[in-house]
Amino acid sequence: MSRRKAREFAFKVLFQVDQVNADPRHAFRYLLQENTLAEKDQSFSWELIAGSLDHLEQIDKEIGTYARDWSINRMSAVDRNIIRVAGYEIMFYEHSQPVVAIDEALEIAKKYGDDNSVSFINAILDKMLGESK
Repeated sequence: MSRRKAREFAFKVLFQVDQVNADPRHAFRYLLQENTLAEKDQSFSWELIAGSLDHLEQIDKEIGTYARDWSINRMSAVDRNIIRVAGYEIMFYEHSQPVVAIDEALEIAKKYGDDNSVSFINAILDKMLGESK
């Protein structure tokens, strides 16, 4: 559960950066003040945040490849940022367990997304996983 919470933190920070151009470090520190997260999970979460932002252009390009008829800016901000975090794990994270990353993304989508989020996110991430093999 704590790794899910770390992924959820990463999603929330990316969402804030995406929506209001928040400083990622400030947004992350704020979340840590409001919620507890184990030290090792803080490191994991920050790695997801920094990695996603560092590779954002490549991740968004990959998302755009599979999201036919949906430009990255036309997607819901929730869906877009959940996919970005999981996409980073699939494409770039050295210790990735892609199936776990997808499952966790879907659980976060159930909590924050709309009725179509889970199937939409699952379809994109499954295609990204297939390409990364």
